[in-house]
Amino acid sequence: MHFAMVLRLLGLMVMGFSVTMLPPILVSALYQDEHATPFALSFAIVLAAGVILWWPARRVERDLRRRDGFLLVALFWLVLGLAGSAPLLLTDRPALSYTDAVFEAVSGFTTTGATVLIGLESLPKSLLWYRQQIEWIGGIGIIVLAIALFPVLGIGGMQIHKAETPGPVKEEKLTPRMTQTAKSLWLVYALLTGACAFAYWVAGMDIFDAIGHAFATVSTGGFSNYDAKLAHFNSASVDAVAVLFMFLGGANFATHFLFWRTRDWRTYPADPQFRTYLALTLALVAGVTGYLYASGTYPSLPLALRFGALQAVSMQTTTGFVTAPFATWPGALPALLMLVTFVGGCAGSTAGGMKVIRWQLVVKQASEELKRLVHPTAVLPVKFANRAVPGQVMAAVTGFFAIYLVLFGIMMVLLMATGVDQVSAWSAVASSLNNAGPGLGAVAHDFRTLPETAKWVCILAMLLGRLELFTLIVLVTPTFWRR
Repeated sequence: MHFAMVLRLLGLMVMGFSVTMLPPILVSALYQDEHATPFALSFAIVLAAGVILWWPARRVERDLRRRDGFLLVALFWLVLGLAGSAPLLLTDRPALSYTDAVFEAVSGFTTTGATVLIGLESLPKSLLWYRQQIEWIGGIGIIVLAIALFPVLGIGGMQIHKAETPGPVKEEKLTPRMTQTAKSLWLVYALLTGACAFAYWVAGMDIFDAIGHAFATVSTGGFSNYDAKLAHFNSASVDAVAVLFMFLGGANFATHFLFWRTRDWRTYPADPQFRTYLALTLALVAGVTGYLYASGTYPSLPLALRFGALQAVSMQTTTGFVTAPFATWPGALPALLMLVTFVGGCAGSTAGGMKVIRWQLVVKQASEELKRLVHPTAVLPVKFANRAVPGQVMAAVTGFFAIYLVLFGIMMVLLMATGVDQVSAWSAVASSLNNAGPGLGAVAHDFRTLPETAKWVCILAMLLGRLELFTLIVLVTPTFWRR
């Protein structure tokens, strides 16, 4: 374990993050909201913390190995949540407790979109910008992790991407090619965000709302400048833009990158994960729309499609934007929309959930097991993209599902032990672990009424879900720390 190198890189990353406190200062000056001081102080504090971490190990140069990568990723995301809460703690508009400030920051960085704030319209523009900015930063951070780092670390079956994605490494050590990959992904991410902002502006948003909501849409984060979120605009054009770019944000950015590089639209249907993702989304939209129309919730099919499509795609991609109170929709729709967050988007996307590719592999494995009951001596390997999936990958996927469900059950019981009712506890944990945002019951709109202990459980759930469970869990195993 190269602790000095980990601290050096962690310090550099924290110093780099401190720079993100500067744009809100410019926004404060532009809109004259007199709210620059919390961000200026936060910049100084976070920068100093980064220097303290970096200085003792500034001359250390080593290649990172697998265990170093786990430790660095886990530490950075833990530090990110704490450092990101600084402006929220230092401001008096709104006045937040330490728990609420960390909750809001972690929710932003993990692109969960759950909030403890109300009265967003009255908050300073600089703070509104910051909330959506941290979602955008968290989104690209997750993409780089999922495509460049997780396959190398063997996170829950993510190794399957090694052969198909433009990841930086094919061996176990992390190399400088990660920088090249990250730059390419940043470019694609920025271009998609710019296109989304332009589309929102054409649809009728002002430039501030267009950029902020583009940050939250492409990152599948779901923060908004308004308590009513996208319903504030009451615009079919805005809803259509949101549906398109939420869907694109939930697709594998490696596929976006390959399309950008080759300019060949067949890149998308050639990806088996994308085909399944598209089919699931279309089926969900059709089912929700049909149910809403048949039940008389909306008087016309176009209206049912408009509201059904946005809520369906929003929950499928774990964005969390809402334009209708889906928690009060009839029948099984509320539960269905919460359950699809467990699927989420594609691996290598900004979306949360277990990811489409893992569900594909589990379904294929179940199918082969059924065949094996009839033909017990047959050799039936699980195949993906016409290639046999290694047994260690399938074991990782199976282990991921098992741990996911066990943690879900434990955290739901913990929330109920704090006094949260069963429906609210179930949906709060599902929303947090799947990085989805809205829930049912007491958390249908926000999480501010949860007890403090319950909020810390949700904070842990958001980090576990965003870092694919194993990144954090492995740190508490004795094997990780043995030489």
